[in-house]
Amino acid sequence: MVKVRTPEVRKRWIVGITGASGSVYGIRLIEALAAAGLDVHLVITEAGWRVLKEELGWETSRRPAALEAKFKALLDAKQLIFHPNADIGAVIASGSYRVEGMIIMPCSMGTLASIAHGSSNNLMTRSADVMLKEGRKLLLVPRETPLHAIHLENMLTLARLGVKLIPAMPAFYNGPQTVADMVDFLVGKVLDQLPVEHNLYRRWGDEQHGPKSPDHHRTH
Repeated sequence: MVKVRTPEVRKRWIVGITGASGSVYGIRLIEALAAAGLDVHLVITEAGWRVLKEELGWETSRRPAALEAKFKALLDAKQLIFHPNADIGAVIASGSYRVEGMIIMPCSMGTLASIAHGSSNNLMTRSADVMLKEGRKLLLVPRETPLHAIHLENMLTLARLGVKLIPAMPAFYNGPQTVADMVDFLVGKVLDQLPVEHNLYRRWGDEQHGPKSPDHHRTH
């Protein structure tokens, strides 16, 4: 019997960016995954593009140009592959296309609800549905407040299916000094679940990165 050698390829992850506030999380996640030597397939919803414009100042009237302005090197190297959300025939819509899993960061409650109820009428929700049916990792970073009962019930449904829910909740034990520090903390928490090694945030118990002074946690 002739053995066919399978060529080695970099591990692939899908990243989704929806219209929830916090598109900077998804952008930073792409950078971190690429820095770790991983390939990224990117999907952005229509509302996601709007938030990229409003929160990060992207010029989204020419979307390919906007992506190239931010990620030209990754796109040229084919380490980042963009798929329009309407392209339901993209490779990531099929379970036969091997990926490690998918992270939707940030994840709107509308997208979360669609996934929880098996509604897959676009590439974002179809790809998430594929992760569920194939038993692959699916991580959602919901960003909404306050939460009502339907939000909570949908999240419970997904948690029972093994989906990792990582709410966009910053921590302060690591002594963040900038918004970028807070973004890196959340991205680091996602990478921990993949798992992917990183040094994006200061871990509890690291004496070198403890409180800066005895009154660090004092409330004024």
